[in-house]
Amino acid sequence: MLQSGRGTQGDPTIVKCCLARCIFPWIFSTLLVTGSLAQQTPPPQPGPPAASQPAPAAAQPKTEEEKELERQEQSHRVLGVLPQFAVTNRQNALPLTSAEKFRLFAKSAFDPVALGVVGVQAGISQAEDEFSGYGQGAAGYGKRYGASLADEVSSGFFSNYFYSALLKEDPRYFRRGEGTFKERLFYSVTQEFVCHTDKGGRSFNYQNVFGAFTSGSISNIYYPSTDRGFGLTMSRSAIALAYGSLGGFLDEFWPDISQRLFRRRQKDQQSAQNPDAK
Repeated sequence: MLQSGRGTQGDPTIVKCCLARCIFPWIFSTLLVTGSLAQQTPPPQPGPPAASQPAPAAAQPKTEEEKELERQEQSHRVLGVLPQFAVTNRQNALPLTSAEKFRLFAKSAFDPVALGVVGVQAGISQAEDEFSGYGQGAAGYGKRYGASLADEVSSGFFSNYFYSALLKEDPRYFRRGEGTFKERLFYSVTQEFVCHTDKGGRSFNYQNVFGAFTSGSISNIYYPSTDRGFGLTMSRSAIALAYGSLGGFLDEFWPDISQRLFRRRQKDQQSAQNPDAK
């Protein structure tokens, strides 16, 4: 007999305790560290007169070359399949306008592959009888698909567009691409909580944090009554931020992973074409 609430995921009390003891302390400590890092600024230095200072990045018009670079970046896919549109290799990339942020959100949220992933998530959720209040069958799958899609769209809308445009923060991941593994690993994890601003500086990543908790709160409208409430909302929001940090790891290290994979494949192909080569 299937359990109510979270289905086969076990006792909700145990799940909440695990979240409270594992995920929440990690999120809290990361917030403290990255918040202090984001607020650290170098001492002011004398500069040229105001009349001769260059215009801030946000005021510079974008050249056709810059626009073409953005189009290329926003067309990148992992293994040629999974969208990785919000990643740039350029630390000095010009900020996106509000309209560009909206187009980036829409392109990521409604990409065919992203919609397919939502379908897989809904199928797994139904197989495990998660959100049992939705029931089973085609109707139950449709409700789970709609809920998963609403989660993805609302999360992207608030994090990558609404709060990004409102607070003048950049929703992209700025790949470091150099340094030791530990340095890059720490950088990739903290980018969920530290972002580039439209003025060219750094700031606490309010867009991600506010977006996660706003989306988590809205989900109470369409989740079954047994899966609503403050505790579950906080849990889902914290898990979303944790997954975002894992996503930062892939954003940072995918070029390295890809290079090793394809280099090995090229060596295997060359060995197959030249079996006598030593």
